[in-house]
Amino acid sequence: MSTSPPALIGLDHIVLCVADVAATRAFYERVLGMESREERPGKYSLHFGPHKISLQGARTAPAIARDTVPGSGNFCLLTETPVAEVVAHLDALGIAIVDGPGERAGATGPIWSVYFRDPDGNLVEVSNRIGAP
Repeated sequence: MSTSPPALIGLDHIVLCVADVAATRAFYERVLGMESREERPGKYSLHFGPHKISLQGARTAPAIARDTVPGSGNFCLLTETPVAEVVAHLDALGIAIVDGPGERAGATGPIWSVYFRDPDGNLVEVSNRIGAP
């Protein structure tokens, strides 16, 4: 009997392992305007539009996630705010640019993006689609 792979339709959420959940929440709220929510006592996530980043404290990680470590994340966010304005915002907050702005390959085509790090060292990329579909 042959089987087929599942028909994937998108990402539901990502999880970041962090050293300090409160500091991470404050960073993403201040720098990227995300909304922090307490899903259950002591379990937080960050929200923007229909998207979610779950936060997992390194000291309280469940057995299934015990090998994840703070600072090992690397992800790209899309924005309609011009990257030049994102850079100015980061500069105003004293957040160092790691790379960019520059053109890269996004999931649906070319993007123009900038990279920086969060308090744990996770690599955050913020981008604009070039020639948006």
